[in-house]
Amino acid sequence: MFKKLLIANRGEIAIRVIRTCRERGIKTVAVYSEADRDALHVRMADEAYFLGPAPANESYLVADKVLAAAKDSGAEAIHPGYGFLSENAAFSQACKDAGIIFIGPTAEAMRSLGDKISARKLADAAKVPTVPGIERPLSGPEEARQVADEIGYPVMLKASAGGGGKGMRRVESGDEIESAFQMTQSEAKSSFGDDAVFIEKFVVEPHHIEIQILGDQHGNVIALGERDCSVQRRHQKVLEESPSPYVAEETREKMINAAIQLTKEVGYAGAGTLEFLVDRDQNFYFLEMNARLQVEHPVTELVTGIDLVKEQLYIAAGEPLRFKQEDIVSFGHALECRIYAEDAENNFMPSPGKIEAVRNPEGPGVRIDSAVFPGSEISIYYDPMIAKLIVWGRTRRETIERMRRALREYRIDGVKHNILFHQAVLADERFITGKFDTSFIETMGEWNKAGHPAGLEKVALIAAAIASQELTPEQSNENKSSKGGVSAWRLAGRKESLL
Repeated sequence: MFKKLLIANRGEIAIRVIRTCRERGIKTVAVYSEADRDALHVRMADEAYFLGPAPANESYLVADKVLAAAKDSGAEAIHPGYGFLSENAAFSQACKDAGIIFIGPTAEAMRSLGDKISARKLADAAKVPTVPGIERPLSGPEEARQVADEIGYPVMLKASAGGGGKGMRRVESGDEIESAFQMTQSEAKSSFGDDAVFIEKFVVEPHHIEIQILGDQHGNVIALGERDCSVQRRHQKVLEESPSPYVAEETREKMINAAIQLTKEVGYAGAGTLEFLVDRDQNFYFLEMNARLQVEHPVTELVTGIDLVKEQLYIAAGEPLRFKQEDIVSFGHALECRIYAEDAENNFMPSPGKIEAVRNPEGPGVRIDSAVFPGSEISIYYDPMIAKLIVWGRTRRETIERMRRALREYRIDGVKHNILFHQAVLADERFITGKFDTSFIETMGEWNKAGHPAGLEKVALIAAAIASQELTPEQSNENKSSKGGVSAWRLAGRKESLL
């Protein structure tokens, strides 16, 4: 096992990697931009190296700067986290050429499975079902219209490279093809540096299911069950859970076998996720592979008890997998809510700014992956995620109840956030019963009327302030002495009692 590792990322995933490295006795090296000088991952790492200005394309995305920091620090390995350079085959190859271990798949495997078009070809060759479409980039909107007419509307236009819900457009008719193609191509170019676009049939009432796999350098591959990621907005996941409340056991087994078979085809080594769509008749179709760690990996860790980052380190060090497929047992249920700095009442617009105060929920079965603290900034330059709130319970019902409790305890001041929105999701009968698909959020309607009226926190604060002003100094002192030293302000101002 290597002794020093550089983390080519920021925020909560950088801290997540640092914590596992500490358990293994591995020294950590952070990198940071101008916007992240005071970031928590910089403070927690053993060393930190400055990359450049705040924009990612001048700092975190500049492979030469990251490699220079690794060489200067003496780091033997680089963990890319997710996003940024994590699925960049050229960076994986550059690490190898520099004699530095890349915590992830080889460049060859990444090119084979990381590119959506080549991954579809491999899936077809392995007889893994794929969504009807084409296996090459479109030449332009006219060809897109021809293919759409053949396979039938609605269709999806997708960027060949990248992921994270970017570069995707649903098209309902031929009239929308040209503008949708241009927008998809433009977003693909700006996000991934590759404007290749392909087309596939849109699956009606789809459920987004993914299989977590681990493969080592000796040809062994195992699957760690599935995650249901159907609660998403604009193709971006918002809430994830494991196991899926929708997938039948027979379908689950077939998807797991397909995922293992496809992963073995390319000699994949590392952690990866194969994504599928499951229709209303339990037919499943391979979509793509994310050749990296996923944002939602903690739900798999909670139900299996396996630290995926730790296994990544063992695999990268050349060790064989420490588990066999029969060792993988899923126990209980886990949910993850992505807590974003965004105005959920205003079309989920980003809400950057300074975190003035934060109080994390605690208690049995509750986990927070976060990098914020009072005084830290949610920057305009990066993803507005504040934290990932993950809970575990023995049953799905218990897990939902625990998540509701945790969300009620969560307090974040200084920026707008989507906590009330998550509460509305968990109060929706369709979610509670598991009868939902990827259109769930679109069909929620006026979610802030679902027992969570917008602005209630402000109302509570105003009410508390009025109540405290009505107390005379004598009443205030009397309350303080009669209540064991608790001030009148605290008695009147506990806004939780009003929520």
